[in-house]
Amino acid sequence: MGTGSIITVLLLVVALVLVVWFAHRLHRQVRNEQLLRAEAEESKQQIIIEQARNRQLKQEMTSNIAHELKTPVSSIRGYLEILLGDKPVDEDQRHYFLERCYSQTLRLSDLINDVSLINKLEESHELFSREPVNVYSLAKEAAVELAHSAEQHHITILNELPTDIVVNGNSMLIYSIFRNLIENAIVHAGDGVTVGIRCYQPDDETHYYIHLYDTGRGVDNEYLPRLFDRFLRIDEGRSRKSGGTGLGLSIVKHAVLFHDGDIYVKNRDGGGLEFFFSLKKT
Repeated sequence: MGTGSIITVLLLVVALVLVVWFAHRLHRQVRNEQLLRAEAEESKQQIIIEQARNRQLKQEMTSNIAHELKTPVSSIRGYLEILLGDKPVDEDQRHYFLERCYSQTLRLSDLINDVSLINKLEESHELFSREPVNVYSLAKEAAVELAHSAEQHHITILNELPTDIVVNGNSMLIYSIFRNLIENAIVHAGDGVTVGIRCYQPDDETHYYIHLYDTGRGVDNEYLPRLFDRFLRIDEGRSRKSGGTGLGLSIVKHAVLFHDGDIYVKNRDGGGLEFFFSLKKT
């Protein structure tokens, strides 16, 4: 084979290698573009799904709020129509109707405050300041605030937390955790029970772990996965009579998440509910 033929063969080999290389590169580019398009489409679908979910949650929230507003507003309107009507109302009745109107306005105020708090927790964490706060003191404050209601139901509240538990958090939110959990026990656990608060896993380096329990009736297991849902009412009649907004446990969950913790609930062996939640130390 002559020199010219060898050069021709080499050129053909080089050309073939270049063609194969360019083909491989083109295939890889096409494949990468397909993967990018697939990822973009998946991300788009996820965004669409998330937007649809948010719309559904907002619709449910709006519907639930409207439902919760209907009863107190209708009550206030009914009482005022009687007071402003043509038929005479004696002083005792007038006083009773005004008391009921005032009670329903308090319920409306609580609902508005709770909805506002949840919206801030979900969308505007930066609105809540952080500072060193004593968890024991806030649990004690919540227990003192609810002491009269607890006494009416012959409920004993035991705060067994160490007095030196301090976290870098928001005092109002931590207070709301204990107040809502204790109040939930007072309303739903039954009379003559004990509500206890203690710390477990005290040697953990990053979090405090807190156990809050009651010795009452507990709830059906079917409700446990939904216990932190907004406006969940296991006992419709009793919940409304208590004046609750149906948002207390949802606020608890959001407040725990704000403090980089987690929370779960289960029925207690021997009766009652027990909540286990964590709060980040620093």
